[in-house]
Amino acid sequence: QVQLVESGGGLVQAGGSLRLSCAASGRTFSSYGMGWFRQAPGKEREFVAGISGRGGYTASVDSVKGRFTISRDNAKNTVYLQMNNLQPEDTAVYYCAATLRVIMRAWHSYECDYWGQGTQVTVSS
Repeated sequence: QVQLVESGGGLVQAGGSLRLSCAASGRTFSSYGMGWFRQAPGKEREFVAGISGRGGYTASVDSVKGRFTISRDNAKNTVYLQMNNLQPEDTAVYYCAATLRVIMRAWHSYECDYWGQGTQVTVSS
């Protein structure tokens, strides 16, 4: 069992930055691919970015490329999402997810084994 706890969300003006963190319980953190999804009001949950267990492979959705960076620190059992140049369309609840699958492309929600509770990111124009 893996428990995921996100932090770092908040309110920011357009063009600003936030860094989300997701702390995981357990001793086998490096066995899990870690990812970030987001869900805006009235929309489906969508994949944002993912990183392989040892950090050698990352994937992200086109709308965040060049602005968001996913990284992980396996010594701290933590995955991060650095978000720069935030825009109002980035407003959503951001969820951390973990998977035992090896995924070398954008993730699907059903491929995730564990989820965090979510953290709200609001970008004002």
